[in-house]
Amino acid sequence: MSTAETSQDAARTRLPSRWSVGAVVIAVVVVLPILSVVWIALFPSENIWPHLIATTLPRYLWNTGVLMVGVGLLSAMVGTGAAWLVSRYDFPGRASLEWLLLLPLAIPAYVGAYALVDFLEYAGPVQTAMRGLFGWQSARDYWFPEIRSMGAAIIVLTAAQFPYVYLLTRNAFREQSAASEEVAQSLGAGALGRFWRVGLPLARPAIAAGVAIVMMESVNDFGTVDYFAVQTLTTGIFSTWLEANNAGGAAQIASVVLFLVIFLVLLEKVSRRKMQFFNLSTRHRPVARKALSGRMAYLAMIACALPFAMGFVLPAGVILSHAWDNADNWVDPELWKAVLHTLTVGGLAAVITVLAGVFLVYGVRLSGRKLPRLLLPVTTIGYAAPGAVLGVGILIPLAALDNFIADGIWAATGWDPGLVLTGTAFALVLAYCVRFFAIGQGAADAAMGRVSPNLALAARSLGRNQGQVLVDVYYPLMRSSVASALLLVFVDCVKELPATLLLRPFNYDTLATRVHEQASLEALGEAAPAAILVILVGLSAVGLLARANR
Repeated sequence: MSTAETSQDAARTRLPSRWSVGAVVIAVVVVLPILSVVWIALFPSENIWPHLIATTLPRYLWNTGVLMVGVGLLSAMVGTGAAWLVSRYDFPGRASLEWLLLLPLAIPAYVGAYALVDFLEYAGPVQTAMRGLFGWQSARDYWFPEIRSMGAAIIVLTAAQFPYVYLLTRNAFREQSAASEEVAQSLGAGALGRFWRVGLPLARPAIAAGVAIVMMESVNDFGTVDYFAVQTLTTGIFSTWLEANNAGGAAQIASVVLFLVIFLVLLEKVSRRKMQFFNLSTRHRPVARKALSGRMAYLAMIACALPFAMGFVLPAGVILSHAWDNADNWVDPELWKAVLHTLTVGGLAAVITVLAGVFLVYGVRLSGRKLPRLLLPVTTIGYAAPGAVLGVGILIPLAALDNFIADGIWAATGWDPGLVLTGTAFALVLAYCVRFFAIGQGAADAAMGRVSPNLALAARSLGRNQGQVLVDVYYPLMRSSVASALLLVFVDCVKELPATLLLRPFNYDTLATRVHEQASLEALGEAAPAAILVILVGLSAVGLLARANR
């Protein structure tokens, strides 16, 4: 072989493969909206940092901090307490409540907010019954707590999100050994002492991870805080951008949200890194549940049933009641148009997200280069970034690109194509893909990690190329994981509200935006059918989650 041929072969081997290039492109597309938020915040067309700091930003920060801390603490108490009871004790209904406590995840927090206000407001069943029972004539005759308030927002968000803490903590309690409990009991520690000195310290990393997730979801929430008139950083993005018409200011507020989210992500990562349980004995025995009787058994049942009732039974019951009383709304053409839009954008985003996640993970595994491997964990930041932040990071640069393309085509041909990117559902699908890319990537990474590399090497030795190995070897073995990821991404797309409100085209409703708009107009009867459909979709994901955590 000549020297020239050798150098050509060496040059070809140094060139990145199409899998590596594709993986880098996908990672860049996922990370770019986050970077654009930072860029716009640092170099806005109009710097309003001094105005924000002097006026609204302290209030947004304070309310967001109170909301995060309140929801985090309450979720920690409810989730940890319920997890301890179902994992350590037997009482009536325990086997059912162990799984029923996951059902509040199927109810979006904004749906719970609408249901709670409808149930407790002046014309609702609670106050109506009170007036009838005590003979009161008007609101001046009695005192009732303010429903649309910070406290109510904390309760609603806790009711919808405590299962994150409950699920992680229950798994941590399950993994603890009976030996530590027996040692503590032999030293005279009672039930409460064993909880404080043994169970809780060992489960602390799981609790911290769950609380971090809950706090991130609280920062992301828009529907609940907007309905309760609580001004947070997320509502500040909407008001600064849509009402004050200041995109730079919205980006600057979004950058503050992004900083908070990154801090919570780091907290969650540190907690998970510490979430390690070592069994020094080869005969690991789980802690045997203790049977409760009498009053204690029923108190434990009530303690677990109350969060389930608040997080699922109440909102689902109120929504079902309105759907039943307003059955004619089920034939509203606008409802089924919203269903079609939801299926279209959610289904398309789910397919693109999971396929891109599989391609990225496979490309990184094939590549021996550092850049794709460094970008792989960075792509998960989109899942933590609130939808409103992604809306800012996607719409502003995409609108500039859209106008540039349209102006170029107009100058060259005299034909105005309109806004192809932001005038259609393209921006919405892109936001969903970025927001939930971590689900597709995580499922693909876990599934591929379970496939032996020897199978791929055997297929390559039989003449299969890299693409054929992915289709013929990996896909059949990871089919169930891919299907689960598709479902989870689709469900999250259906429930996503802030990004949908910012990025949807004009007069383009999804189920989530229809629920929000109708409920904001106090027309809960018209919002009920769409809310029922959102809840049913959420139940499918909760069923999958329960099956995976048996």
